[in-house]
Amino acid sequence: MAQNRVNFAISDLKISGLLNCPKRGHYEISDLGKQTLAKLGTDITAKYVHSLPMYIDYQNKRRQNKSDDKADNDIQSLELTKGQIHNWFDKQKENLSDALLTKLRETDPFVFEHMMIELMTRMGYKGADGKAFVTQKSNDGGIDGILNQDALGLRKIYVQVKRYAEDNTVGRQIISQFHGDLDLQGAGSGVFITTSSFTRSAEEAGKKFNIKLIDGETLTKLMIEYKVGVQVQDTFELLEIDDDFFKKEN
Repeated sequence: MAQNRVNFAISDLKISGLLNCPKRGHYEISDLGKQTLAKLGTDITAKYVHSLPMYIDYQNKRRQNKSDDKADNDIQSLELTKGQIHNWFDKQKENLSDALLTKLRETDPFVFEHMMIELMTRMGYKGADGKAFVTQKSNDGGIDGILNQDALGLRKIYVQVKRYAEDNTVGRQIISQFHGDLDLQGAGSGVFITTSSFTRSAEEAGKKFNIKLIDGETLTKLMIEYKVGVQVQDTFELLEIDDDFFKKEN
């Protein structure tokens, strides 16, 4: 017990700068120690030693190191598995999809029509030499956009879009009316896009009339996939060892 107390005392005196240690196991009083001895004599207390600048600086650094170690341990405890990373990205996409759908419902209807034609163009429906355009508001015959898949316009896709609120679902009557507009154009199929959803009877009519129905949820997924109305914020790469590289012959 006494030996431990002596060791602690020597350690504190060395840390505070009152002792020097020229080599292992050998100690000598420092200039600061001599000044302190001359000033206080045998009244040097632990409280005084612990109040010296070198001792305080040592303790501050020690606490900082402990804090850094704790932070490192916290970071290690937060290491994610590959599955957790995928789940996180899926959640971000879900949140982005919700925000995008809200934004679409606030967009000017005519701007929305242009955005939908842009989406279908990026999806490849315009064709290499074809054209895509939004019809004029007046006398559009129930058609909001047309994509010519070839230069001569022999293969066309007719599109109708509805920027509806969430609770304003598209019913069978609207799909039947669009089917009639397609008949007038001599078209056997079309695409109907909405920011809301379709009733079951509307879905049945879509299948019967060969009309592809795209609801709000599907729409935002397509916009994210083809990067329409969104942009890349950050890019992360997950790397692994290329075993084939190490099998190459010299």
